[in-house]
Amino acid sequence: MKFSVFLLCFTIFTNSFSQNPFSEADAKNIVDTFFEGFHIGDTLLMKSGMAENMVMQTAFTDKNGKHKVNTDDANAFISAIANRAADQKWDERLLDYKVEIDGNLAHVWTPYEFWLNGNFSHCGANSFTLARFDTGWKIIHIIDSRRKEDCK
Repeated sequence: MKFSVFLLCFTIFTNSFSQNPFSEADAKNIVDTFFEGFHIGDTLLMKSGMAENMVMQTAFTDKNGKHKVNTDDANAFISAIANRAADQKWDERLLDYKVEIDGNLAHVWTPYEFWLNGNFSHCGANSFTLARFDTGWKIIHIIDSRRKEDCK
């Protein structure tokens, strides 16, 4: 009987103080929610997974063959989504997910193809960095690559 009481108390104590672990499925869900909002133009849905000061960057090679990294304003990106013409269909197709998690940090790598109004535009990979805040997990950084060659 004493053992049963001890086991009950121990179980209640550990369940009360343990946290549900953040899983690969949780990380993928944040990215999927971001893109769901992106595709339908719902900026509130997108922002639900974004940290307040999220950083956005693009790594690319310009027309002159110079390798560059541009840093973009996340608020300007959200504004572009909100003001996108109704006849424009932006379709970013995620081809895979590679997720790594360590403590309060997670990384999601997603190769993609981007289609504009049903026409292939470019391909590349997205790299999402997520961090745990008191309010939950949020995207703190997105960097993507963009190219038109070697996409298959």
